[in-house]
Amino acid sequence: MIMTNITTMSGFLLMGFSDIRELQILHALLFLAVYLLTVAGNLIIIIITTADQHLQAPMYYFLKHLSLLDLSFISVTVPQSINNSLMDNSYISHDQCILQVFFFTSLAGAEMAILTVMSYDRYAAICFPLHYEVIMDPSKCQWAVIAVWLSGSISGISYTTATFSITFCKAKIIHQFFCDIPQLLKLSCSNDYLAVIGVAAFMCAVSFMCFTSIILSYIHIFSTVLRIPSAEGRSKAFSTCLPHLFVVSFYISTGAFAFLKPTSDSPTAFDLMNSIFYTVIPPTLNPIIYSLRNETMKEAFRKLLLGGKFTRKKAFLSSC
Repeated sequence: MIMTNITTMSGFLLMGFSDIRELQILHALLFLAVYLLTVAGNLIIIIITTADQHLQAPMYYFLKHLSLLDLSFISVTVPQSINNSLMDNSYISHDQCILQVFFFTSLAGAEMAILTVMSYDRYAAICFPLHYEVIMDPSKCQWAVIAVWLSGSISGISYTTATFSITFCKAKIIHQFFCDIPQLLKLSCSNDYLAVIGVAAFMCAVSFMCFTSIILSYIHIFSTVLRIPSAEGRSKAFSTCLPHLFVVSFYISTGAFAFLKPTSDSPTAFDLMNSIFYTVIPPTLNPIIYSLRNETMKEAFRKLLLGGKFTRKKAFLSSC
């Protein structure tokens, strides 16, 4: 396809990992394996946190929504990339790209919000255990989750509107395996991308406030945990907090690096690998991290594997 046709076509070309057919097939198979593992892990968490009476506390209620977000998040980019590699066709239509940007930014914003809510939940549980049920009552948990999804939607609408108000006048080649906003900005020939910069600056400020809130929560959590007299109590508290802190740190650091790093005209393998770190790895690791470090989750998972029936007694968050 000649350059003029690439410039004038309605869609975009996603230049992913390789032009070599064998490597494209390998990439598709690896992504398919990771995708199926992620879908299975997050679906299991959604099922057992819904069905098991022992997993109706706020922590598991928020974990269920994190899994739902992760399941949706990885489904935005990976299936399209698998299809492109298998079909040896890097084309993505303009409408598909719009939807991908909208859902990607919406779910990314919502994930940041749910991680912040989860840190506050752990703060309330560990620092104010006697008042925990009052602080995190079912109605407040429901409103928190509504706020999470609304904040994600606002982020998605803002980014999508600003991004696709740009006039794309360069060759519509995106050096990524999905419609990446920094790569889209490179296709503009004028200053009409400044709206995107403004949205990104605002969202960065909001993300920084969320990150600051998370850090302050964990400062209080760790100072409280260290005062627990029993080693078993400290170990139990750390086992629920450290995985969450790891997920937050990994997700924010890789995402911030990708969006703050200047885009290059010749993207390297490192750029592609970093995009995998914040689009594919967190949704895959979350079910493993939260399941393997939690005895109640492991017991519920064993019950599911053995075909045991979950009892649905009235629990703290059964109404959510």
